[in-house]
Amino acid sequence: MSLTILTPLGALLVLGVVVPVVALRRIRRRAGETRTTLGLPQPRRRSLLLPLAGLAVGGVLLALAAAQPVFEWTHDRTVRTDAEAFVVLDVSRSMLAQDNLESPQRIQRAKSAAGELRQALPDIKVGVASLTDRVLPHLFPSADEKVFAATIDRSVAIERPPPRSSFVTGATSLNALASIRGLRYFSPTSKARVVIVLTDGESDPVANARLGGLFRRDPAIDLVFVQFWGDDEKVYSRGAPEPQYKPNAGARGILDRLAASTRGAVYSENQIGAAGRKAREFLGSGPTAVQGEKAGKLVLAPYLALAALFPFGLLLWRRDR
Repeated sequence: MSLTILTPLGALLVLGVVVPVVALRRIRRRAGETRTTLGLPQPRRRSLLLPLAGLAVGGVLLALAAAQPVFEWTHDRTVRTDAEAFVVLDVSRSMLAQDNLESPQRIQRAKSAAGELRQALPDIKVGVASLTDRVLPHLFPSADEKVFAATIDRSVAIERPPPRSSFVTGATSLNALASIRGLRYFSPTSKARVVIVLTDGESDPVANARLGGLFRRDPAIDLVFVQFWGDDEKVYSRGAPEPQYKPNAGARGILDRLAASTRGAVYSENQIGAAGRKAREFLGSGPTAVQGEKAGKLVLAPYLALAALFPFGLLLWRRDR
């Protein structure tokens, strides 16, 4: 861990405390002379301690904030050598559905959930793919969480890739997940494999038995489904609901049957923590290796500036008394 001062000259701001201290001293002297003339008792010297302490502490804190100190640290990144995972996001048009124009869309909620799931697997290489009626990999399993976040933010979008059947709101085919096995998305060295599918479940008919056989074949690929769905949600176009889209009330059943065939698990979008724990359970434990470093930093200036408000606020409060 190291401390870096970005603008050392900013610490000179502490000299600004001298002006109010001198002004306070002069005001105090004049007030003393006036009290002597009028025959009034002089206040105790201790009454000056609080204002002086407030000015000093507030000034020092502001000077430190102006210097912009930054804590930086690095530590080894430990990664499982026998385990990998993929987060697959449904990007069919039905994932644009939302409760109203102000509420988040399914795809936005799924992206947020992807970030939470990545944090639940810090020692696992995780890749990113999108799903319509085919699967497109955007990132092969990587230990870099920043690359994962950037891929989710910049590469994953509705109908990328576009479905083969154009102009269809519901164009998801969970059968396309078979390509994850057939096209060897995972490295040969990975023995523990998990695919987390973030979808509304509104799929074409699914060949459950075929997919079950594919994913259970050694080395098995465990599936975790997270459903983003609401029976009152609509797909809006130019501020108006698209009449051709109707939520599929049987979507959860589609996911449940597929999970049963593949020995996977299904969760609703308010169970992201449970989904992450299930993925961790599927991956189990295994050998690890150090692969690079993980860095972090903490900028202290905003916190120091906020702390300076307290002594200055105390001075103003005393002034009103």
